[in-house]
Amino acid sequence: MLEASNNNELAPIPDKRYFTIGEVSQLCLVKPHVLRYWEQEFPQLSPVKRRGNRRYYQREDVMVIREIRELLYDQGFTIGGARLQLDAEVSSADPKAVQAIISELQSVLNILAH
Repeated sequence: MLEASNNNELAPIPDKRYFTIGEVSQLCLVKPHVLRYWEQEFPQLSPVKRRGNRRYYQREDVMVIREIRELLYDQGFTIGGARLQLDAEVSSADPKAVQAIISELQSVLNILAH
């Protein structure tokens, strides 16, 4: 996943495995309570929870948060619209690849029919 274009003003993501909610809050310029709310609204966002229910975000989580931030704050999407947009990005497949699979399956069907 690429970093969102609007995130040029955001600090680069350090090369670490896990980030606390405070670190992610600073990296993404989003308050911790907003991050906790987004976890409920966006299934793509699921930090690891350890002792005492402490959240630890991975690099991919930080990138998803930055993308959510761009959709909501910069592009003006609603929560529902941003959720649909993220789902569409995940489910969009290369049309040529899909057509190649369909052709291959049709060939198999032809072989099995004879």
